[in-house]
Amino acid sequence: MGSEHNHSNGSNKKTLLIAFVIITSYMFVEAIGGFLTNSLALIADAGHMLSDSLSLGIGFLAFTIGERAADQFKTYGYKRFEILAAVFNGVTLVLIAIYIFYEAYHRFSDPPEVATTGMLIIAVIGLLVNILVAWILMRGGDTKDNLNLRAAFLHVMSDLLGSVGAITAALLIMFFGWAWADPLASVVVAILVLISGWRVTKEALHVLMEGTPKNVSMDEVTAAIEAIPGVKNIHDLHIWSITSGKNALSTHAVIEEGISFKESQYILKEIEKTVAAHKIGHVTVQLESLDHLHPESRLCQNEMDTGAIEHNHH
Repeated sequence: MGSEHNHSNGSNKKTLLIAFVIITSYMFVEAIGGFLTNSLALIADAGHMLSDSLSLGIGFLAFTIGERAADQFKTYGYKRFEILAAVFNGVTLVLIAIYIFYEAYHRFSDPPEVATTGMLIIAVIGLLVNILVAWILMRGGDTKDNLNLRAAFLHVMSDLLGSVGAITAALLIMFFGWAWADPLASVVVAILVLISGWRVTKEALHVLMEGTPKNVSMDEVTAAIEAIPGVKNIHDLHIWSITSGKNALSTHAVIEEGISFKESQYILKEIEKTVAAHKIGHVTVQLESLDHLHPESRLCQNEMDTGAIEHNHH
């Protein structure tokens, strides 16, 4: 499991680095092109690319820093950095979107002259660059389960739509002289930026607030553990994410009377196996007898528990 995880981390990291270099380089081209051709749609797209570039760069940094070993000050290592990066990312996106809305508002009332040929060429190349990067991310990285990589991939996909918007706007101005098409395209891009920024921020904050991982059901986990022979019930159940794809669980399990220490170890192994099937890798279980029973509650009532068998398993 460990080596497989490291392998996917390594390929995620390399993929992000390649994508980062390509996107960042083209972002400068598009930003300068936007100012020279006076196209807000291009500047918006470059703003979107900046968010991409941040997303990829921070994602790369997060994997690099996340690899640092755990120490006595940070017992989970630096894996949470990736989630902090995602929050920063999301907030940056929201700010960029607000700036574009503001700028577009002024342009609708007084549309400036736009150099459409230059705008069209830059937008088409931008589209091709995004397709290339999306392909690189799909091929080389884990875009399904890794929040960091998924954020980067979503950015690139909506960026791709931004380029399509800029191309459409350039064509509309060329053929019909509709100057408002430029700020309109920029508003469409800004909405995309806003949505992806909001989504990433919300997901990352859920992890920081120790929320239950999206792919885990508390009820299913409870039922599965309580179905194990020897387990009467469980309470004080906590399930949280350390970072994307790394889930942890702690609980108190009340076991039936007369179970020997050896048998209780067997029950622990069963609990570990059961929760592993529910995508939880880090398990802490406190075994208790019936006379240790707390007030009926599956969730924590902040009791102080002493004298129970504690078992920590990686």
